[in-house]
Amino acid sequence: MYKNYILDKDYFIQVVKDLAVMAEVERDYLTKLDSLIGDSDHGINLSIGFREVTKKLPEWENENITAFFKKVGMTLLGKVGGAAGPLYGGFFMKLGEPANNKEEVDFGEFCNMIKNGVEAVESRGKAIIADKTMVDTFRPALDALMAAVEAGQQPLDAFDKCVKAGEIGRDSTIPLIAKKGRALRLGERAIGHMDPGSASSYMILNIFYENMKKRF
Repeated sequence: MYKNYILDKDYFIQVVKDLAVMAEVERDYLTKLDSLIGDSDHGINLSIGFREVTKKLPEWENENITAFFKKVGMTLLGKVGGAAGPLYGGFFMKLGEPANNKEEVDFGEFCNMIKNGVEAVESRGKAIIADKTMVDTFRPALDALMAAVEAGQQPLDAFDKCVKAGEIGRDSTIPLIAKKGRALRLGERAIGHMDPGSASSYMILNIFYENMKKRF
């Protein structure tokens, strides 16, 4: 039912460009969140990673979607420090695989891309919901997306539900005790603070959504 809803390579390139802008704009906010329960570098590391991605974007213009995201992911993996490097690197590398080396995908295929990326984060981080990680954003968002697709909802409605579920998941990290990462050592002192990875994960999903609104 989604064959008429097409996302081409230009869409994904624009998403990555907007992610790079987000990494700069939100750098200090994400770093502040991380200073409360982590290493104080989440925003800084993301900005460093996406600056490198931006530098290399002109070299990747002729790549198909799968190869494009593999290079985005590998660049983030190499440049982003801390846990975020392997997690976001893995997310983007796996995100592109369901595109099967094509120049465009339909909305159903795009949903499988998101699924593949989220599952890569879960696998690498060995995290589940309520561990106070980016999975608290990604997993509810994915579940809401897949439920909406199963119900046959229109793409923008389906992804709206995805983003809103991610936002709720992000906020759910505030009262939690961390069970993963540097925040684990804080115990109850982590209560009352949002997980920075859950915040940046929500921002990423929202940028996919905002660009989708311009297409559908």
